[in-house]
Amino acid sequence: MNEIKPVNKNAPNSGYHKNTIPPHDPTLTEVLPGTPTGEYMRRFWHPICMVEELTDVPRYLVILGEELVAFKDGSGAVGVLHAHCIHRGASLEYGMIQEHGIMCSYHGFKFDVDGTCLEVPMPTGEEEEGCRMAANLCQGAYKAIEKHGLVFAYMGPPEEEPPFPEWEGDFTCHPDDKLVPFSNVQTCNWLQVQDNAADQFHHTPLHTTALIPGHEQGTTFGEAGANAYLVRPDLQFFPVHGGKSMAWTSSRRVDDDYLFIRINHQILPNVSFHSYLFEDGKKAKHFSRVHMYRWTVPIDNTTSKMIGWRGIGPHIDPRDVGNEDLIGYEKIDFLEGQCGMRRPERATFGPGELPPVPDHHRYRNAYVDAQHAPGDYEITASQRSIAVHALESPMKFDGGVYLSRKQLRDALSGDNEDASPEAWKKWLEEVDGKPNTYCSGNVLAIPKGASPEEEVERRRDVAKRCIAAITESDNLPKSERDAFVKQKMAEIEQNYAN
Repeated sequence: MNEIKPVNKNAPNSGYHKNTIPPHDPTLTEVLPGTPTGEYMRRFWHPICMVEELTDVPRYLVILGEELVAFKDGSGAVGVLHAHCIHRGASLEYGMIQEHGIMCSYHGFKFDVDGTCLEVPMPTGEEEEGCRMAANLCQGAYKAIEKHGLVFAYMGPPEEEPPFPEWEGDFTCHPDDKLVPFSNVQTCNWLQVQDNAADQFHHTPLHTTALIPGHEQGTTFGEAGANAYLVRPDLQFFPVHGGKSMAWTSSRRVDDDYLFIRINHQILPNVSFHSYLFEDGKKAKHFSRVHMYRWTVPIDNTTSKMIGWRGIGPHIDPRDVGNEDLIGYEKIDFLEGQCGMRRPERATFGPGELPPVPDHHRYRNAYVDAQHAPGDYEITASQRSIAVHALESPMKFDGGVYLSRKQLRDALSGDNEDASPEAWKKWLEEVDGKPNTYCSGNVLAIPKGASPEEEVERRRDVAKRCIAAITESDNLPKSERDAFVKQKMAEIEQNYAN
């Protein structure tokens, strides 16, 4: 008999042995009602749109697979209702906004922003019967609030509603700065967009170079003078807040005298806070705060939106690199290729407006531009509509991605009770809805190690000490915390100076 030789799937020209695509991981990726991640996410507040999207007509949205309409009525109250009227299913996206609530244009049923039925239209003389019917009807609705130009909604059971997490009371925004909202649709599953935030090794190959010379991206780290990002980072990942979140450090040697320790904070289920994006590392800086606040909000299983704020102002952006005009609906200023519209077309129309008549040459050129210098949008979307984790080949620098996924899986399974919705709600109540964030940008006066081995040990030790200082400060009043962390970082510098 002929001996059957084992198949080496990693041999050259072995595509045939790799042409079967396994299924995606439904537990972590799928978000429709009744799914593990979908039900977990519904226990948190999420931004669902920008306030500027609420005009004189209702805004149709899909969030977590649910069809919704958002609107601001004549009194200024914001409503987020199920899109289909409970009478006969007509979409309230064609409804008429009222002084209080909204009226279905099909038969005139009126609903308040909380779904209360205000009126069931009846013929003259039968109004009393209409009032009785209205008292027994309620349109599906979700509680909504406005914060700094974004509309947030809570889509879980009302009796389980947690406090709105206003991180550090003002989202660490200095009084001289402001939070500018943005919202960018991503044509892929939410998790691979969120994974990308935890993957900080990609900065150097993706954001500081072009695949084809002469096609460098606009407003890259290099163009912004943030040449520290040209250095591949040494990454470390730390579970914090009882496994509710992860702080990661990227350590880069700026020059022989300064060490750049960037600390970002990734928070369950879909939040990431990013420190200063334009750091040049030319002078010491201790505990600079959040520069970008981002939620990855699922639209459905294969589409999501990147929505949040960019900090603008002299305190968070002392180099004055940010461009407020390029932050908003389907646009962001800090890197080309962060959303589906690439300049200049992406900045020419806003919510409620239509893009120009398709020009196939222009759109082909935009595609070729993306091939010359791709951005996060192209890379995450190209991982398939839902990334297949079983086909991945993890590396050491992917540790943040896999730790973040593990934290989510442990929260869903109950293996980490501290990350359950009940534990989150209790914790937010204990901190009065103002938890602290680890996010910070730091440039420390730390001399270079005498050898490559000593330098590696040094940058990792410094990063760990920074995380320890922030952890130690977690229960301090806000008025004391900033000075405490800065003092600890000064002590780290002094330790290496000696």
